[in-house]
Amino acid sequence: MQTIPFLPFKREIALKLAHRFMGFGEFVSKFFPRMKYDLKESEIDFEPREWATFSLIGFFLYYFLIAAVMFLVTFRYLDILIAMGLAIGSGFGVGGMVFFIISMYPKVQINKKVREIEKNLPGALHQILVQIRAGVPLFQCITGVAKSGYGRLSEEMKKAMNEINTGKSEAAALELIARDTPSLHFRRIMWQLVNSIKSGADVGETIKEIVNDISVEQRIAIKKYGSTLNPMTMMYMMLAVIMPTLGITFLLVLSTFSGGLNMDINMILVLIMIFLVIFQFMFIGMIKSRRPAGID
Repeated sequence: MQTIPFLPFKREIALKLAHRFMGFGEFVSKFFPRMKYDLKESEIDFEPREWATFSLIGFFLYYFLIAAVMFLVTFRYLDILIAMGLAIGSGFGVGGMVFFIISMYPKVQINKKVREIEKNLPGALHQILVQIRAGVPLFQCITGVAKSGYGRLSEEMKKAMNEINTGKSEAAALELIARDTPSLHFRRIMWQLVNSIKSGADVGETIKEIVNDISVEQRIAIKKYGSTLNPMTMMYMMLAVIMPTLGITFLLVLSTFSGGLNMDINMILVLIMIFLVIFQFMFIGMIKSRRPAGID
């Protein structure tokens, strides 16, 4: 059963709640023209207006929750207006982040599916190449990949296998999965195989060239990935190590002056810690999103 990220409701309850605000969701979905296709490619069986309504529900749920918690924590230490402003700002920030995450969740699922398919492509193609060279028919090669542990790639090959079993040709089955997959790399490879089958060319030679091309592309991608790590490491050192250390030292020095500053050092340290934790998760996600497929 599909779940909606950040919403602590079951599917049926979320739908009943969403139907009360479907008009707002219909309006918001117009700002995401590709949401219909993203939901389809990510295999999420919701309508765009329903998913947009879930995003709005997530925004208001976390807006009021974070605002209330932040106000209860800070109103004892700060002026009431400052505490309210901090609570509203925090609630709006967290709520906006939740709205963005839910709205972009189908794209995240598509990217995850693409990465899993492309990660297993070299191994699956090597398997097909060895079997083709050994005289195994192409259908048996497709069946072998479908029954192997290649994750989403095996699921795509199962679709092709099922289409062939219903009477379609191998070329038509491969065309079908190439059309429906979100991976452009996988789609290009399938079209190359389809063209080879239709033209009567040696499928083994085609797969061998594809494997060689993938190896070259992976080496280039790894070099680019390595070159991007240096500036990202510098950014991490600045934001997660140097700036918090200097900031805390500066605040401690200021607090020792006569009279000090009208501030709660413990509260500031807690806020800095929260920032560092959030930044750590964001930085790890950034590193993972830039990592080339095939690197574990």
